[in-house]
Amino acid sequence: MHEEHNDQNPALTELRERLRVGLAGMRLNQTELAARAGLGRTTVSEALSRRKPLPSAHTVAALARALRLPVEDLLELQRNAEAGAGGGERAVPGRLIGEWDPHDLEVHPAGPGDAAPGPGVSGARVMPGYVRREHDRVLAGAVGDAAAGRSRAVVLVGGSSTGKTRACWEAVQPLAEKGWRLWHPFDPTRAQDALEDLPRVGPRTVVWLNEAQHYLGDRAAGERIGAALHRLLVTAECGPVLVLGTLWPEYAARYTALPTPGGEDPHSRVRELLAGRVLTVPETFDASALAAAAALAEGGDRLLAGALSRAGADGRLAQDLAGAPELLNRYRHATPAAAAVLEVAMDARRLGVGLHLPQAFLTDAAADYLSDTDYDRLTDDWAEHAFAELAALVHGKQAPLRRTTPRARRRPPSPSPAVHGPAPSTAGPVFRLADYLEQHGRTSRRQLCPPASFWHAAHTHLTDLDDLSNLTQAARTRYRLQWAHYLRQRAADLGNPYALASPAFRWEWAGDQEGAQALARQVLGNTNELVSRGFRLEEAGDREGAEAIYWRAADLGNPYALVGLAFGLEEAGDREGAEALARQVADRGNTDALVGLAEMRERAGDREGAQALARQVADHGPTGVSNTCVLERLWPYGLDPDGTPTPPWQR
Repeated sequence: MHEEHNDQNPALTELRERLRVGLAGMRLNQTELAARAGLGRTTVSEALSRRKPLPSAHTVAALARALRLPVEDLLELQRNAEAGAGGGERAVPGRLIGEWDPHDLEVHPAGPGDAAPGPGVSGARVMPGYVRREHDRVLAGAVGDAAAGRSRAVVLVGGSSTGKTRACWEAVQPLAEKGWRLWHPFDPTRAQDALEDLPRVGPRTVVWLNEAQHYLGDRAAGERIGAALHRLLVTAECGPVLVLGTLWPEYAARYTALPTPGGEDPHSRVRELLAGRVLTVPETFDASALAAAAALAEGGDRLLAGALSRAGADGRLAQDLAGAPELLNRYRHATPAAAAVLEVAMDARRLGVGLHLPQAFLTDAAADYLSDTDYDRLTDDWAEHAFAELAALVHGKQAPLRRTTPRARRRPPSPSPAVHGPAPSTAGPVFRLADYLEQHGRTSRRQLCPPASFWHAAHTHLTDLDDLSNLTQAARTRYRLQWAHYLRQRAADLGNPYALASPAFRWEWAGDQEGAQALARQVLGNTNELVSRGFRLEEAGDREGAEAIYWRAADLGNPYALVGLAFGLEEAGDREGAEALARQVADRGNTDALVGLAEMRERAGDREGAQALARQVADHGPTGVSNTCVLERLWPYGLDPDGTPTPPWQR
């Protein structure tokens, strides 16, 4: 086809004839001409052959200089031949930027997608709104230079899925409006395609070298590609062109490293090419970029909104967006055993288990998530294979289920053991579910109740008191009442006295005083329980019993018990005793007692004394909402001693 089309292009025919005449006049063969012109032997052969496409402006200029022919005359023939090549195959590589789909240029899909993309349908995926960062400003400057006629090259360096390729795509959009072409060499291999067709690149072309290690790091062709790119950038006849590439930091460090004295220098031409042309892409979004992303999310961008909810805290939005579709694919196409482990983790997280999931719990709980057929096919080492499958990384260095090490909890020394707090974690490795899959599980499995193996594994392996408390509530609301009972008892056995408090209340209300008292003895350290019992005795008219309970709770370190007792004394007419108790609690640093004391003085008509106490509370700093309401009443706007209209606790 090339031969038939070339015969119909008079300018191309004349160009090749003049080159052949010049070659004969210089008495050179094609190998000698290639060496003199600084071109490859194949490039020279194709330039002279009637069966090959039109040579590039760079090739024509190099041949004209080597053969001592008028360069401008031959370049004019080349341009005329290019203009007349529209009816056949394109004379220069690439196609208009507007004809490309970004996903065909290896921009990672960001949405989950209902169907796998295929040829011609990849554009169906919706990309999230783009948030410009500092490297985008530098990249835009290079694009502006290229649009103005100056060839430029930029290689974006950053970790996996940090937004490098998307940044390149967004950057070239102004060139699309100017009719520029884009060439993405990849067939039959990236390196081979680049090496063969770089000499044919025409002006106003973007050379797209995503994952540039496949070009520059190729053992056989990398240095030759680096040299060809450098020649393309510095040869005026070829410009303007824009070379855009992406690299991981480890590759950039390898290619730019200086050789040791006397050692090999395998990347000298590539190092020269990269010098001054590397642009770093940060791993995370800074505060201004996160604010811009939040604005887009508020405007209806659901992809960005989801990424912010999962990764906004650490700023790794790009990695989250790039990894989300692949994480979901991993789940959908996982082996039955791996899928069962993932579903256990999803159910555990949505029902209130913490981030760190013990491997023993996940393995034991997975049994009932498998069908009878899949369960019968399990091998002895099925768990090892399942966890290995789920640990494989996807884009953004994420894994569906990754092993993690919980940080040690640092607390100030305490003279006595705390009532609250988790029990020591269970022995063995723990794992963390990917945030995206956790979010997916909360939606897709919200109406499903975990099977019996889940509750059994939780009772057997979980030791965190908060986890057990949350699962107790989850079991009760799903009418798994036996499991709720055993999980509550498990929490109590591990040292959580609050686990048994609610049953004590229910038994007391049902008239089972003996059972309630037995449970109350188990939760003797639960002072809030004691205060609640005191309130009920007080409401029943048993003031002496209530006072005894309050003093008992106070002896165990609960200051609110004395506050309640103080109010009781006030109601009984013992204002001096009430204020003495409130003052005793306040002296221990409890601002609630000061507020209560202020209310007592207000009720006694001592407005000035109440306001003085309100000022003392304000000096202690922020307080609760209910206390703030009391303070605003006692110390209204305009009474601030320094004349400001806002009370100190609201500044």
